[in-house]
Amino acid sequence: MASLKSCFRHSVASGALRSYVAEFISTFLFVFAAVGATMASGKTTMDAGRDSSSLVAIAVASAFSLSVAVYISANVSGGHVNPAVTFGMAVGGHISIPMAIFYWIAQMLGSVVACLLLKITTVGQEMTGFGASILEGVMTFSLVYTVYASADPRRGAMGAIGPLAIGLIAGANILASGPFTGGSMNPACSFGAAVIGGSFKNQAVYWVGPLIGAAIAGILYDNVVFPTQVPDSLRGISDGVGV
Repeated sequence: MASLKSCFRHSVASGALRSYVAEFISTFLFVFAAVGATMASGKTTMDAGRDSSSLVAIAVASAFSLSVAVYISANVSGGHVNPAVTFGMAVGGHISIPMAIFYWIAQMLGSVVACLLLKITTVGQEMTGFGASILEGVMTFSLVYTVYASADPRRGAMGAIGPLAIGLIAGANILASGPFTGGSMNPACSFGAAVIGGSFKNQAVYWVGPLIGAAIAGILYDNVVFPTQVPDSLRGISDGVGV
């Protein structure tokens, strides 16, 4: 059994820090889609609590986003996305107590930031251009981050389900944001619709947000969570460090 000192030292190593960032991002994306879908259902349905279709939409968005959240972080953090999962792993000795505490902090921060962004951007009867840009930016961030993860040759066999993961996160985002921005995540799509529809109102929303979100996704993936110098074994969790 590893000593508490060695476990703590392992919990602040560079690989462990990448794990915390991965858990933050994955939990953020999951909560953003799941809670966003709940808010979207409330906006489109008079009594969402009694409407079975709303429940189905929320369940689908949650399932899609959780699948992707686990997929994009599995190789670096194990894809917990849930303090209960982390606790179970700690009890089973698969992760040390210090690391589990840091996982919890990352997961809770990811959830709080996601809910805060949703509250800021969707408040009021009509969404502002700034709020819509943020929503489109976050959704495009999640989409591009998933594309990066899917194209990473270091993922091995897991890369085969990449195209499915990309489709799932797009579907989850649309369920979460459809009533607010339409869930574009694609400037070309928005531009084509504007040309044929003859209206370029708020067109900047569908360029500024997605382009910034895509840039941040690429920078984070390649330089923070999955830097190219990291060896094939990307996980921040090592066997034998549990206490």
